[in-house]
Amino acid sequence: MPTLDAELAAFLDSGLSVMASTRDARLRPETVRILALEARPGEEEMTVFLPDAVSARMLENLRDNGRIAVVASDPLDNRSVQLKGTMVSCQQATDLQRAAADAYRAKMARSLAQVGVPQGILFRAQFWPAHAVRFRVEAIFLQTPGPAAGRPFDTLSPEKRER
Repeated sequence: MPTLDAELAAFLDSGLSVMASTRDARLRPETVRILALEARPGEEEMTVFLPDAVSARMLENLRDNGRIAVVASDPLDNRSVQLKGTMVSCQQATDLQRAAADAYRAKMARSLAQVGVPQGILFRAQFWPAHAVRFRVEAIFLQTPGPAAGRPFDTLSPEKRER
């Protein structure tokens, strides 16, 4: 299992644009924008917060097969990673987790503002209540546009991860 190194955890925590995807039993995809996540260096697991308002089918898929993919992209330069894994737990997010989610959403709003997205748009999105979905990261791929896109993240040196 890959672990989240310090550089990757810091990148994930920087206020990125993040999408999560699952699939149902017939392999039909379901994708939801997530407005917060938790990633800590040295861990093999991370948590995403799925807004209840738009996540019913995604939660059904997770309960059925547990598979999830998360793509996180920096809106300034399109530096992107994809993390694939299996759900470890899924529960209603707590008030304590909401404080962390609010802080992440504020970082995301600042990032998107740098590319012309008014901060108010993000804050109008209904993201709470949410489910906290913790998943074991089984694979990480670089998705930044360029020659290394699609390659496993852990096989790339840090300087090549930028490209």
